[in-house]
Amino acid sequence: MQPAPGPRPNTPFGPPVGARTPAGSGDAGAGYHGCAAGHHTCGVGELETAGDPGPHLLLAGRIYSPTTPDATAMVVENGLVTWIGSDRVGRALHPTAREIDLDGAFVAPAFVDAHVHTTDHGLSRLGLDLSLARTREECLDLVRAACAASDDPIVWGQGWDESGWPQPIAPTSAELDAIGGGRAIYLARIDAHSAVADSGLYRDAGLAEPNGPVIGDDHHLVRTIARERLGRAGRDRARRRALDDFAARGIVAVHECGGPQIGGRTDALELLALEHGVERRLNWGEAVDSADAATALIADLGAHALAGDLFIDGSIGSRTAALRDDYCAGGRGIRFLDVDTVTAHLRACTLAGVQAGFHAIGDQALDTVAAGLRAVADELGGTAVAALGHRIEHAEMLDTETIELCARLGVITSVQPIFDELWGGPDGMYAERLGAERAATMNPFARMAAAGVSLAFGSDAPVTPPDPWRIVRAAVHHHTDGFGISPRAAFAAATRGAWRAGGVRDGVAGTLVPGAPASYAIWDVGDLVVAATADSVQRWSTDPRSRVPGLPELDADAPEPVCLRTVHRGEVVYSR
Repeated sequence: MQPAPGPRPNTPFGPPVGARTPAGSGDAGAGYHGCAAGHHTCGVGELETAGDPGPHLLLAGRIYSPTTPDATAMVVENGLVTWIGSDRVGRALHPTAREIDLDGAFVAPAFVDAHVHTTDHGLSRLGLDLSLARTREECLDLVRAACAASDDPIVWGQGWDESGWPQPIAPTSAELDAIGGGRAIYLARIDAHSAVADSGLYRDAGLAEPNGPVIGDDHHLVRTIARERLGRAGRDRARRRALDDFAARGIVAVHECGGPQIGGRTDALELLALEHGVERRLNWGEAVDSADAATALIADLGAHALAGDLFIDGSIGSRTAALRDDYCAGGRGIRFLDVDTVTAHLRACTLAGVQAGFHAIGDQALDTVAAGLRAVADELGGTAVAALGHRIEHAEMLDTETIELCARLGVITSVQPIFDELWGGPDGMYAERLGAERAATMNPFARMAAAGVSLAFGSDAPVTPPDPWRIVRAAVHHHTDGFGISPRAAFAAATRGAWRAGGVRDGVAGTLVPGAPASYAIWDVGDLVVAATADSVQRWSTDPRSRVPGLPELDADAPEPVCLRTVHRGEVVYSR
């Protein structure tokens, strides 16, 4: 078979989907209010850019720029950052620019969330949040209240976690039938790899009622049927709510990890068709076995990669992650793809110039990816493999050998630091499922970074909140000593690293330097600090003479930054 004519152009996000449409129902697209050219100064609340290419001169702020760490001013024109420096020089060089008074606010590159499920996140925001349930009875009470408060055709819940309940048993379909009285009910576990549902959904899926939560392919089938019950209007409402939420958190682009077993083609196509200012990259998780098939699938869906949640295994919480050794309760999880299938997919995508990737959490699943990578590198060459930046989602149980392989072959790891915050530590869910010794080896961010593995941070929303500063904080304050990374490295993984994981390798995306896209967020924060994790680094990078730009404090008791404005390529997508 002849390879495809070459890699796709290095614009994997493509033109922004609806990039000129502001999010939410506020006045983000209303233009400047009461601002005139010259030195009339607008406040942050008046910063509107729809239809006005600039130049706009932002003044009296704190600009996070690697080239000018003490900058207080920035100029934006035609969707690009064109200048960074001091207020006085900015005014002298740009006398006719519209001036925006930042009043001391912090301006930083906007975030990118490298792993989300947009529709499901919106449903969790609009629907039933079961993460609040501290007992089994509380969970059922929340479902009962949701049924009483709405006449929607389906009650969609997300986030229950029995591992912390005194009675760690999931609700049963009989209990949901009694509560719903014929209403469809779908309740996903916090990791979204298992669920419980009413008997009607199981019956419509052609399944016998399971003895416990439904997992694997059966779960994917039940979820698909539940999603169909929502209707197009209900799904679009959820998507808009999710995209508004991303924008309000300083996020301008997300990597949607879809696939036949996640939301299906309908969900993917509807999401890409929705007009909204938050950019969406579709990573489609469907295996192919030829370059022609890879190229055709990309073209058919408008996808950017055949990556994301192409499942090799499940999750630790649902005991479906594929392990070399038994869980504490027995069993070694589920492996959905074998080495031959993984190798064929990697080979096909590499020949087609398409980024490939897999969902792999357990060590056996990661062994499967590693075997496929070695085989394709041996056949096509390591350079051909590394050029495409193939991805592994989650990659929680990487060992030293696989870390070194990922570094050598340019594999990007799309990881979720809040997983460790929620489930790490000697008393956490990982330790309960795997034992404390294995749990303490999970999510070795510092080892990965030290070896040269590219990190891209995400939330896996709705599994964890799409809260970028919390993600950065969790990466710094890892449960395992020596596994956390510096704030600066963590911030880079949530900005530049996530753009790079999406194939944008222009050297400026995710930074604020002249020539970079004007994609930034304005934050209300207190003091900025420069901190590091390693003593050898602290002696220089934390010294004021190093001119390293500061970031908000990330200690557990530090106040949370508040997003005032989110701008993508010069267009406002959120305004507080």
